[in-house]
Amino acid sequence: MNPETEFRDGLEQLAVHYKDIIGLLGEDPQREGLQKTPMRVAKAMQILTRGYSQDAHKVLTDALFEEKYNQMVIVKDIDFFSLCEHHMLPFYGKVHVAYIPNGHITGLSKIARVVDIYSHRLQVQERMTQQIKDCIQQTLHPMGTMVVIEAKHMCMQMRGVEKQNSITTTSDFCGAFNQAKTREEFMNLLRGESKRI
Repeated sequence: MNPETEFRDGLEQLAVHYKDIIGLLGEDPQREGLQKTPMRVAKAMQILTRGYSQDAHKVLTDALFEEKYNQMVIVKDIDFFSLCEHHMLPFYGKVHVAYIPNGHITGLSKIARVVDIYSHRLQVQERMTQQIKDCIQQTLHPMGTMVVIEAKHMCMQMRGVEKQNSITTTSDFCGAFNQAKTREEFMNLLRGESKRI
């Protein structure tokens, strides 16, 4: 499915609801500049939530390779954009993933695809961190997995406390990363060259 050209069921109903929302906000949905907005927003929301119709586990198993490598594999600075489920405002930043293979590896781009799938849902950063970690651990069965996410939240920047420079960091880990030394190695590698969002 190409999310830019193929849309899921419910698109027309979404557009109807967005037309009502525009009116309820005090605008005229019949105004020239807004006439096509309900359908544009409906399409945009389906694109931004396309992760609901995608299987992250299948993405990994489609590129699963037997390999004896058993040192840390890190894919860092994976850009993501998501929608906070509390206000449906964007949060965005970078995901850093590490795993230690246990007989199998996956294509490096597939790690980024897993991030893409879970970020294209209504989310909270904490849950997304855990979902990415669980997917990799349950599918690849590595010796351990760790995920760190650094993000800025528009619900904190545009509304509420309006703190434009705050960054939220979350992490989740299992297996070999339960050892402080292994976690420290990962974090040191991230600090060495990782760019701030």
